[in-house]
Amino acid sequence: MALVNLTKEDGVAVIELNRPEKLNAITPEMAELLQGAADACMQDSDIRTVILTGGGPKSFCAGSDIAELDTYSTPWQFRNRPDYCDCIRGISKPTIAAINGYAIGGGLEMAMSCDIRLAAQSAKFAAPEIKLGWIGGGGMTAQLAHAMGPSNAALMVMTGDPIGAEQALSWGLVSDVCDGSKLMQRAMDIARTIASRAPIAAETAKANLRATFNMPLEKAIEYERDLQTICFATEDAMEGRAAFRDKRPPVFHRK
Repeated sequence: MALVNLTKEDGVAVIELNRPEKLNAITPEMAELLQGAADACMQDSDIRTVILTGGGPKSFCAGSDIAELDTYSTPWQFRNRPDYCDCIRGISKPTIAAINGYAIGGGLEMAMSCDIRLAAQSAKFAAPEIKLGWIGGGGMTAQLAHAMGPSNAALMVMTGDPIGAEQALSWGLVSDVCDGSKLMQRAMDIARTIASRAPIAAETAKANLRATFNMPLEKAIEYERDLQTICFATEDAMEGRAAFRDKRPPVFHRK
């Protein structure tokens, strides 16, 4: 049984964590497999959008397998381990987290590493590391603060207590909450819509969104204008204008 599954259809790749009996907790082996899946998505020009989800009915991902953490001989070895959140964050194509259950610790960090987050009604979110004596290290605090503000982020990282899907929606942590049986269809509908758009523009929009967190407003607007000009010069942009004139759907080729 594969611990990480990768499938693709209609320009959409689905990466599924497949260790449901352990709530999809990540082992070092799974981290390597995730890196391989992320690399495959990057290298395949037919893939335009990526969905990340968890196998089984209970969990998206429960973070790192705690039982594996004592295998690191020193804190420095732990510090330099391959981080599974980094490989998800490193995918330049638009990413969607379909959060079907527990998103805890590193699982929450991995969900936040995706561009769009959708949740099942049964989903639970927590940053519980403080209960065990440490804090998150995959971007937990920064990403929570960006997503839902410093006070809400502080509440999560300082108590370690979970919140439900509706609370996550009201705080801006997720974009939509739906019945669990409809979650993947909702994610696929959004993914296919994005996959139908100009891929260079979609990837540039993602880069632009990330850059806005690191720039003053005027610089961010200037950078956006430069990126717009780059997109405007592509063959896909010319195709978009021609399709508009001809009143037909555009056909984009990543050129």
